[in-house]
Amino acid sequence: MNPRSSLRFPRLLLLACCLIGGANAAEPIKLTIEAAEPVAKVSPMHYGLMTEEINHCYDGGLYAELLQNRAFMDDAKVPVHWSVVQGNGSAATMALDPSQPFNEALTTSLKLDTTAATADAPAGVANDGYWGIPVKPETRYRVLFYAKAAQSAAGPVTVSITGDDGTVYATAKTQPLTGEWESYQLVLTTGKLAATTKAKLVLTVERPGSTWFNLVSLFPPTWKDRPNGLRQDLMQMLVDMKPAFLRFPGGNYLEGDTIETRFDWKKTIGPIPHRSGHQGPWGYRSTDGMGLMEFLQWSEDMNAVPVLAVYAGYSLKGEFVKPGKDLELYVQDAFDEIEYVTGAISSKWGAQRAKDGHPAPFKLEYVEIGNEDFFDKSGSYDGRFKQFQEAIKGRYPKLKCISTVGNEQPADRRVHSIKPDVIDEHYYRSFDEFLKMTPGYYEKYDRKGPEVFVGEWAAYETDFPPWDKRSRVEPKTPNMKAALADAVFMTGMERNSDIVTMQCYAPLFVNINPGAYQWRPNLIGYDALRAYGSPSYHAIRMFSNHHGDGILKATVSDPAVHQSVTKDSKTGVVTVKMVNPKSEPQTVEIEVKGVRSLGDRASAITLAAAAEATNTLDEPLKVAPMTTEVADVKPLFTYTLPADSIVILELPTR
Repeated sequence: MNPRSSLRFPRLLLLACCLIGGANAAEPIKLTIEAAEPVAKVSPMHYGLMTEEINHCYDGGLYAELLQNRAFMDDAKVPVHWSVVQGNGSAATMALDPSQPFNEALTTSLKLDTTAATADAPAGVANDGYWGIPVKPETRYRVLFYAKAAQSAAGPVTVSITGDDGTVYATAKTQPLTGEWESYQLVLTTGKLAATTKAKLVLTVERPGSTWFNLVSLFPPTWKDRPNGLRQDLMQMLVDMKPAFLRFPGGNYLEGDTIETRFDWKKTIGPIPHRSGHQGPWGYRSTDGMGLMEFLQWSEDMNAVPVLAVYAGYSLKGEFVKPGKDLELYVQDAFDEIEYVTGAISSKWGAQRAKDGHPAPFKLEYVEIGNEDFFDKSGSYDGRFKQFQEAIKGRYPKLKCISTVGNEQPADRRVHSIKPDVIDEHYYRSFDEFLKMTPGYYEKYDRKGPEVFVGEWAAYETDFPPWDKRSRVEPKTPNMKAALADAVFMTGMERNSDIVTMQCYAPLFVNINPGAYQWRPNLIGYDALRAYGSPSYHAIRMFSNHHGDGILKATVSDPAVHQSVTKDSKTGVVTVKMVNPKSEPQTVEIEVKGVRSLGDRASAITLAAAAEATNTLDEPLKVAPMTTEVADVKPLFTYTLPADSIVILELPTR
């Protein structure tokens, strides 16, 4: 049975009623569309994605590594997420050992001291993953680790994926260890089983003595089968959104709490054993397995262009770099980063990119200078931005530079001593606030002014904002009420997508396990095994997948219905987006002017559910869009919007 059938059936009847005269006796709302000529162009970059390391978005999320604290650097005193495996006569202890570094990046190893062990009673260590290891049937897992042993312990290591109940799902054994650091690679293949997260990765030895481990890694099958790749189900959900761009690496994650803990891109490229990771601003350490190259490949895999944010001399706890000579080092670092992304292989950093596996340059159009610099109380951003933009424009005149002060500053404080190409605006607003601000908001913007990039936005359905402590007990993804406000805001942005050239919801991901998240609401939720899109995810996917390239003038007689109308210049299809955030149906009389006729049949994509309805891991499609056929469509017809609904009509024109 369709998981939404109980919600949809009455709405399907209502949808059918609209085609035979409407379901409301009240005077219909009138929507008039001037379809002959677009009034402006839809930005081809309008719909995109924003990402940063928050809520275990990368580690424990999109980045497919299954082991937590794989390099033993998450805690300086104890090997968190690791435990000793012993019993049946075996005995061992473990401890962090900084005296046996693997290299300059991975400075701490895990030492296993085994006092008793045999082939029948081994001893070892186990990792519990990111809230469990996802075990799936008939699946290949890649294991990589570095190890060495004292002479007395120079036997093989047995590696297994083992259930919490002791069930061994897959196992393999290495060659005997040596007294020097060596890499060991194995493939573990599971058989028929019921999928579970109640499992660990276990490494055991059969002889007494000392054994050292470093960079212990476990990967499931990944997107495009890359060894250091991304989680398949999450990537598919993103690809399905058809984003035009990806803004990275964040967010607060770009700035770091301090200058030392900023996203230092040069430490995130090259072989994984040379990436030490760093402390992130959201309370946990990042592996930097998701480095600059991984971000760029992620963009490419979605057929999206990168929007690159460069560190601009300000960190969250107030440290900043004065404009002028002190800032030159960071400007040069941005030059190097841009060269890594776009440079020829004959250049220093272009050659490094090729060495890292991607000889061809990536396309780059936008560079963001910092992040949310309205938090910088020193007043230094104007000078820092000017120094960065003048330098970047001098070397890369076609690149557009994005200022980060945006809407959070009064208009008189947004003025730069040098005009930015783009202003980044952030909006976290309640349901009521989005409904009130959207009509006419961006229509007031000066078309001669900078482009607008709404780099972070989201509606929340609670009476308190996401940063309020009360949000910690709320569901981590939004319900239908928030999705309605999101859709309302999107109609306003799309109507003005000649000036609002880019926009993206944030945050993108959340690991919903207790202790994994720091913020709500979030677009996509998951645990180690499953994932789901929130109602807002489906709303954004609908908007991103269905739009033309020209903005049509459209007027509505009642602001209770929010709308945006576009037209495809190649096919002539008129796409009508309507949002009814009310708890009762709304009948709309739609008049399409400037066309000879409409096609006999149109399609309607509808997302409708009670305002409090939402999706979860157990009910991932409780709120999901449905597509129906609309017959006998004419230049003047009525259509009834269900209560609490988002509707997209695609009207063929002649």
